[in-house]
Amino acid sequence: MTLDERKKYKQGLISAVLCSVWWGICPIYWAWLKPIESSTIIFYRIVLVAVVCTLGALIFYGRETVLAPLKDRKLTLRMIGAGIIITINWSVYIWAINSGHVIQTSIGYYIEPLMVCLFGMIFFGEKLNRYKAEALAFGAAGVIAVIVYFKEFPGIALAIAISFSCYAALKKGIKMPPLLSLMYETVFIAPFALMVVFWLEGTGQGALGFGWGRYVLLLLCGFVTALPLTLFADAANKTSMFMLGLTEYISPTIALFIGIFYFKEDFYPVQIIAFAIIWVGLVIFSLGELKELRGDQNVG
Repeated sequence: MTLDERKKYKQGLISAVLCSVWWGICPIYWAWLKPIESSTIIFYRIVLVAVVCTLGALIFYGRETVLAPLKDRKLTLRMIGAGIIITINWSVYIWAINSGHVIQTSIGYYIEPLMVCLFGMIFFGEKLNRYKAEALAFGAAGVIAVIVYFKEFPGIALAIAISFSCYAALKKGIKMPPLLSLMYETVFIAPFALMVVFWLEGTGQGALGFGWGRYVLLLLCGFVTALPLTLFADAANKTSMFMLGLTEYISPTIALFIGIFYFKEDFYPVQIIAFAIIWVGLVIFSLGELKELRGDQNVG
């Protein structure tokens, strides 16, 4: 690796870590928006992300590049579908945080890489090697431990993991700059969200009634969403996929500690056991990915 390549890799690694740290501390930001209703936050988020990403896409890519995907109807429909699914994902995430379920969101994002792996095998015929099989088995065991103990389905965690996996499946094979991609995921549903925002504010059920300080804070949610995406895009271009995947575990780990120590959520012994089981699976999964990466490099 040359000096320039090392410098580029280091920059990518810094971006990946900053992205994960940002996502990890985001629950504090969403909680600061209380007592604004989660549904109001979600509609504002759709509108503001569409505005921020459209402006950013026009500045960085130009009008021609921004409008080019519209020529492909199938691609446009896929992006609309992806936008609806990621909106569901974000809706569950924001509602869970403001309802005192930060730890469940953390579990969901720990399970998510394993769920994406499972979807890859089911829908895209990806091969199941020993590492992936063992990782999935440990992930399933962690979920089952929670179900058996609480005698209830960990719906929030699985809703986050499954919806993101569906989103990843829809996005597979779409080669589009992340900022432009997020624009297309929100710009078609933004008009409907904007109408709801106007209705909420017009009937006194929106965010304006909670004071200008909190309202200005709410208006930052487009930036709060778009910034880590930019960091992620930079990391994806400068570092390895293995390292990128590994740094993604930073986010739910931070969220876990925030849930326990900042939000003072109840944390039961079975959850410690479940996290330990899932972490074993993640370590096995990561080792398998590293082995495959080294194998590909040796072949190259």
